[in-house]
Amino acid sequence: MHGLEGSSAAGYARSLAQAALEAGYAVHRYNMRSCGGTEHLSGTTLYHSGQTSDLLAVIRQLYGQSPIFLAGFSLGGNVVLKLAGELGESARELIAGVVGVSTPIDLAACVRQLDLRVNFIYANRFLSRLKQRVRLKERLTPGLFPIENLDRVKSVYEFDDKFTALTFGFGTADNYYATQSANQFLERIRIPTLLVQAKDDPLIPFEVYDHPAFSQNTWLRLVAVEHGGHLGFVVKGKPRFWLDQVLVQWIGEVRNKTAAHLVIS
Repeated sequence: MHGLEGSSAAGYARSLAQAALEAGYAVHRYNMRSCGGTEHLSGTTLYHSGQTSDLLAVIRQLYGQSPIFLAGFSLGGNVVLKLAGELGESARELIAGVVGVSTPIDLAACVRQLDLRVNFIYANRFLSRLKQRVRLKERLTPGLFPIENLDRVKSVYEFDDKFTALTFGFGTADNYYATQSANQFLERIRIPTLLVQAKDDPLIPFEVYDHPAFSQNTWLRLVAVEHGGHLGFVVKGKPRFWLDQVLVQWIGEVRNKTAAHLVIS
């Protein structure tokens, strides 16, 4: 599952898909609502940072074919972690494990980080793409958004406050962030969960991972590395994309433990 204004064609999604296919897994690359060229299929809505209903519908469609593992990158990580927490104990019936990479588990803190001058390139890129998506949806469905206010929006926070929060009924951006951040759901997760986070991520202050769930909830495993930026995780040697091998290996370990438990039981 991709990140903010990404798609199933993102390089990190294709890279992990290739590694997983080579390891013998079936892979589905997921597009959030209106992403990846699906604007004409998504009706009158866009996506938001905690929108788990679409993902749950896909999981239920795939259920029964094989154990399902979810891998979310950046904003997609927030969605998969939130879904696991929402489901709690019942997640075991549908999902074998969850991975979150470079995940903004505290949306408010991460938006504040994005607004720092040092991140203006990221901020401008995200905001430009968000505005572009609204304009495209407006052409497809005129009158859907208050498009006349769009040019006055100067930050991602303002966009969320004037468009995302109002569209989805959150009221304000602050309420949207408070209710949709994965950190509100970490303590309720009851399936194997891996989080990979770089301490030098420019978009996610590492302090958000100073959360009691990581010491109290034994289902969570946090791999924190000194370097990796935001979705970087490359090394000089081979394999160059270190992250892919870590995730595939972890999934294999979870599967083996599950299989051993079933045999013992």
